[in-house]
Amino acid sequence: MPKITTLLFDCDNTLVLSETLAFEACAELANDILAAQGIADRYTGHALFTEFVGQNFRGMMSSLQRKHNFQLSPDEVNVYVLREEDQVIGKLRAALEPCVGVDKELADLAAAERFELAVVSSSAKRRVEASVEKVGMGKYFPSSKIFSAATSLEKPTSKPDPAIYLHACKVLGKQPGECVAIEDSKSGTLSAVRAGIYTVGYVGSYEPEKQDEMRAVLKDAGAYPIMTDWSEFSGCLEHIEKLPLKSSY
Repeated sequence: MPKITTLLFDCDNTLVLSETLAFEACAELANDILAAQGIADRYTGHALFTEFVGQNFRGMMSSLQRKHNFQLSPDEVNVYVLREEDQVIGKLRAALEPCVGVDKELADLAAAERFELAVVSSSAKRRVEASVEKVGMGKYFPSSKIFSAATSLEKPTSKPDPAIYLHACKVLGKQPGECVAIEDSKSGTLSAVRAGIYTVGYVGSYEPEKQDEMRAVLKDAGAYPIMTDWSEFSGCLEHIEKLPLKSSY
């Protein structure tokens, strides 16, 4: 049976209800980019969320370039990535809220002092820092415990690439098999599972009519168990700790 020492939390729509706000900002910028390229298609925030949930803006731009057959230079991409960060952070600082029930769970985990806590996100680190600070979670997740696929790696990437989870494990001095990830998206789940990490799926941030569909998506990606509410988390951990030991990657 595994001895779990470390909990690795995705941020967006797992700790904080950020995706709707973020994708509104992303859609505004994506539409500006498409207009500059002479492309007539336009996106709403909801359409981008449906198509690209779990990816960071750099990954989304790569997908849009392939889909709409245009090319941005690396310098242009970097400029747009910084603009997107600024626009998203502005929206988050104005209206961000935590996921329902997560505050109590984090307080209980911190009080128990049993697990090391960290954030592993596709989003830029300064966006994650702004998010946790806005909702009062900075006391659980100092900057040294926040890992970003967009900015913490030598070569920026995005989930489902497992690189950011493997990097977090290395920096924290942990084996993947002693960690549990908590993820709400297919790409995030695949990232953690491919790194050899036990993964709890979370569907509570989705609309009720979408939760069964996402439960199936996360299960197919390798998440188990899957919870709808943060009050179920301790039971999920107990279940994982009864499983056979995972091989380290």
